[in-house]
Amino acid sequence: MSLQNANLKVNVNSEIGELEAVIVHTMGSEVENMTPENAERALYSDILNLSVAKQEFSQLKGVLEKVTNVLEVGDLLTDILKNDKVKVGLIEKVCSCCDDPHLRELLDALDPVKLSSALIEGVPMSRDSLTRFLNEQRFALRPLHNFFFMRDASISLGNQVLVSKMANQVRERESQIMEAIFDYYPQFDTQTISANRRDRHYRNITIEGGDVLIGREDLTLIGIGARTSPQGVDLIVEKLKNQKKKHDILVQELPTGRESFIHLDMVFTFLSQEECMVYEPVVLQPNRFKTIHIEVDNGKVAIHEEKNLLESLAKLKMELKPIYCGGQDDIWTQEREQWHSGANFFAIGPGKVIGYGRNVKTIEELNNAGYEVIEAEDLIKGLKNINEYTKSVITIAGSELSRGGGGARCMTMPVRRKDLTW
Repeated sequence: MSLQNANLKVNVNSEIGELEAVIVHTMGSEVENMTPENAERALYSDILNLSVAKQEFSQLKGVLEKVTNVLEVGDLLTDILKNDKVKVGLIEKVCSCCDDPHLRELLDALDPVKLSSALIEGVPMSRDSLTRFLNEQRFALRPLHNFFFMRDASISLGNQVLVSKMANQVRERESQIMEAIFDYYPQFDTQTISANRRDRHYRNITIEGGDVLIGREDLTLIGIGARTSPQGVDLIVEKLKNQKKKHDILVQELPTGRESFIHLDMVFTFLSQEECMVYEPVVLQPNRFKTIHIEVDNGKVAIHEEKNLLESLAKLKMELKPIYCGGQDDIWTQEREQWHSGANFFAIGPGKVIGYGRNVKTIEELNNAGYEVIEAEDLIKGLKNINEYTKSVITIAGSELSRGGGGARCMTMPVRRKDLTW
């Protein structure tokens, strides 16, 4: 869709309102610039095949371009870097933790297009001194291997944006870039709230977008575990206390021993006003992972434990029918499909979602619940029209993308949705 005259003012008050603008990042050499030795540090368990991953990602982007305004993060970054003040400030932040004294000078000499690429794809280490010649690192500025998972570094909350404090320092630059974009790209017309400060009060805060789901304007779901800390939730609570209005937060504890559980959206996502996708063993079955209800009302806070996420949502007048990741018949199938982001769906509107076609049993569950199954290529080529269906699931290829540890929701950062009437 054309961005000409598009309304890009940030407004996200649900996970499922009709999508009006979304940010993505088509991955480049930063994904491929890994070795088996440094893949774990880059938060990968394996090295992705870039050519295949890009083909699969093109399906996701192609679907989005059919239905909404799609913005490439690299283009946004290039635009704001034309402002010398923004350029100097961002280079200063990026270089503050870098050991190479020549990096700042090198980055400053680049034009906005090349600088945008360098900040994402990395800068190779120059070998013009003995110290750098002997340095085992390949990059003076490391590539952002995870940046195509656009969801994590910033979070749209109503008409504001929370800039994340990432759990791993290798992703810190992602937050720095997103903060600069939302601060200086005028069409977003938003206020940023940064969790990425360095003072002692923020020392234990971590919060990432995959853990934050917007239920309604007055209801937020947050996962705590490997990537988001209780202190990260407390930060949001403090901001809500200052607003002097009622807001409910449902906190879901997550397992920390397996990488497929890194975020709440890997076990729970909204599909429509009546349905949600769940990974049953974590979300519904009795287990040691707590569901906690935080009520913020006119500056006062009350906290108590709930039985599970769905029962707590029902108490808040959001009764959702669960659809099961991997089906209900075989725990091994559930585990396998959850591992490949089988619960990670992205809604482009109520009852219209995108997910990996490889998760066959999950797609069957959706089909049995009335969701028309549409292959991405059929939609892109105009062979299918989602407006002809009340509910639909658009399937994208994911044999390579899923190995990166995320799905359609992970790869999208919505900045504007139409409001819903509940």
